[in-house]
Amino acid sequence: MARDTGRPLRADAQRNRDKILAAAVRVFTEEGLDAHFERIAREAGVGTGTLYRNFPTREILIEAAYRNEVARLCDAVPGLLASMPPREALRAWMGRFIDYATAKLGMADALRAVVASGADPYGHSHEMIQTAISTLMEAGIAAGALRSDIRPTDMFAVLAGIALTSAKPEHRDQAERLLDLTLDGLKPAPPQLPES
Repeated sequence: MARDTGRPLRADAQRNRDKILAAAVRVFTEEGLDAHFERIAREAGVGTGTLYRNFPTREILIEAAYRNEVARLCDAVPGLLASMPPREALRAWMGRFIDYATAKLGMADALRAVVASGADPYGHSHEMIQTAISTLMEAGIAAGALRSDIRPTDMFAVLAGIALTSAKPEHRDQAERLLDLTLDGLKPAPPQLPES
C-alpha cells in the first residue's frame, strides 16, 4: 500500500491517489504485467513522481488498485439502498459486481504476480463482498421483495459463475440477461390460496 504516515491525505492528494488507482485498473486490465507506470501516470493526469511517491513498486500499486475496486464495490451498498428500493439496489449492485469481476479478470496476471511476491491482495475481500450481499438481501427480504430461502453464499456463487462465463466486455449483454434471470429467480413465491 501507499506509505502510511498516520495522517489523512490532503483532499488533492486523495484525489490524485484515487485517479492513480482507477487508471491502474484500466491499464493493468488492458496490458497486464506489461503496463508501464508512465502510461498509468499519464492516464491519471499526474506526474510519475506522484505515482512513485504513492506506490513505490508495481506490486504495491496492483494490490492497492485491486483492494480499491473491492472497497468501491462494497461501499456502494448504503448509497444504493438509500436511493432505490432494495430489489433495484440489488440489481444495480449485481451489475457493479460484473464490472469488478471484469477488472479482476483483466488484472489476473498482475494479481498472480503479487501473490507470487508473498502479498495477499485478496485478504478480507471475500468477507467484504459477502457482507455487501447479505446487507442487500436482508433489505430485500425485509421489504418482501426477495425470497428468504436463498443464502448470501448461494448468491455469491451465482454471481461468480456469471462472472466466469460472461465477464469479458464482449459478453456483457449475456451477463446482463443472466443477472436479470437471477433476479427473477429471487422473487418471493406468491401466497398459496387456501384449498376450497
